[in-house]
Amino acid sequence: MNYYTNLDSLGSLRIRGFFVGWPNPPANDVFIKLLKSSYRVVIAVDDQKLVGFITAISDGVLSAYIPFLEVLPEYQSKGIGKELVSIMKEQLSNLYMVDLLCDQALVSYYEKLGMIPASGAMIRNYNNQSGV
Repeated sequence: MNYYTNLDSLGSLRIRGFFVGWPNPPANDVFIKLLKSSYRVVIAVDDQKLVGFITAISDGVLSAYIPFLEVLPEYQSKGIGKELVSIMKEQLSNLYMVDLLCDQALVSYYEKLGMIPASGAMIRNYNNQSGV
């Protein structure tokens, strides 16, 4: 498994299978735009296949938000998500706060990775979920 903090190899990778369970998942071109538009990104690559990614958006001064951590289902429970989070935390270590919003069932996962539970609020416009 190789981890990259740049997208130089993105064009040569097989990219499919993410956003499992989403009723309106983004198309590959929207997904690539999402990655390229992020403040920071870490990707996991196995044999020219994108198998995981994490993104952060930020003001670059004090705060960042991690909107996405995804690992392909067949690659889950192999430490890939843990490594993606670890690398991203290092990438954002100069910032005051790094926030992440997740389902309640995942809170303990992120606690094990050094994050602290907090309450939050959100808006979800599922009609816009595909990004177009």
